[in-house]
Amino acid sequence: MTLRLGDIAPDFEAETTEGRIRFHEWLGNSWGVLFSHPKNYTPVCTTELGYTAKLKPEFDKRHVKAIGLSVDKLEDHYGWSKDIEETQGAALNFPLIADADRKVADLYDMIHPNASDSFTVRSVFIIDPNKKIRLIITYPASTGRNFDEILRVIDSLQLTDQYKVATPVNWKPGEDVIIVPALKDEDARKLFPQGWKALKPYLRLVAQPKKG
Repeated sequence: MTLRLGDIAPDFEAETTEGRIRFHEWLGNSWGVLFSHPKNYTPVCTTELGYTAKLKPEFDKRHVKAIGLSVDKLEDHYGWSKDIEETQGAALNFPLIADADRKVADLYDMIHPNASDSFTVRSVFIIDPNKKIRLIITYPASTGRNFDEILRVIDSLQLTDQYKVATPVNWKPGEDVIIVPALKDEDARKLFPQGWKALKPYLRLVAQPKKG
C-alpha cells in the first residue's frame, strides 16, 4: 500500500508496551508521530528511543503523541526498554508497538525489500488531528533520525495551518515566514497590518505570527 501526503492514516489495532490500542482512538484529537525501528536490541534504535523519551515535554507542548514500532514480540520490548533506560538515561514513556506479524508495517509500507525483506526501514509519519498524513520521511537503517527536525516540521505545520504563511529554508520558530503567494496584497494587509518586506512580488517576508 502506497501512502501519500493528505491520505488518512490507516487505522489498526495492536499490542503495545502500554496495552492494546486502536490507533485512531488512541490518537484522539492529538497530532501523532509514528516511527518504525528495524529491530530491537540494536544500537541506533536504542539512541533514538531514548532521545524520543527525553522529548516528551516538547511533544506535550505541541499536543503530539509519539508511538514507535518494530517487528519484534512484546516481551522483547520490555527487556529492551530496560537497556534504553540504562544507556540513554530516559525510560520509555510512549507506546512501542509489537508488530511481529508485520500487519502495521505492511499497512504503512515500512518494509522495503531491496533494503531488507524482513525488517522495517526507519519510517516517520506525522499525522494531524484529522488523521491525515502530513509528512513522510524514510531513513536507511544505518542513519539515526533527526528528531529536532521532526519537531521543526510540526511547528511549521501547526503555524501554517493557522495562518496563510509558509516557512522558508532552514526556518526555526521565531524567525520570519513567507506570506503565501495566493494571498493578494490587499487581503494580506488585513492579516498582517504591521506590514512585510517584499523581496519580489511573490516573496514577502513577515514576522512570524503568534501560534494560537
